[in-house]
Amino acid sequence: MKAVITVIGKDAVGILAKVSAICAENNANVIEVTQSVLQDMFAMIMLVDITKMSNDFVALQDKLTDLGDSLGLKIHTMHEDIFNTMHRI
Repeated sequence: MKAVITVIGKDAVGILAKVSAICAENNANVIEVTQSVLQDMFAMIMLVDITKMSNDFVALQDKLTDLGDSLGLKIHTMHEDIFNTMHRI
C-alpha cells in the first residue's frame, strides 16, 4: 500500500527533511519525491510505502498536518486507494 503526500507553501530550509523525518519515525518508506521551487513558493509530491508502518495511517496524516500548520504549509496525505479512485476516468 502507498500514500501520496503533497506539500505546498512558502519555501524554507528543511521542509523535505522534516516531512521525511516524520515518515521515517512511522516506518513509512519514501519511494519517490518530486519538488519544485518557483520564486519563493515550494511544491512537493511524495510517494510513500505504508505497508510496514508502525502507526496507523490516520496518525501519520495528523502528524504531517500538524507539521504543516507549524510551518505555515499545506500538507495533504492521501491513501493511494482514494487517490486512484479520485483520478479514475
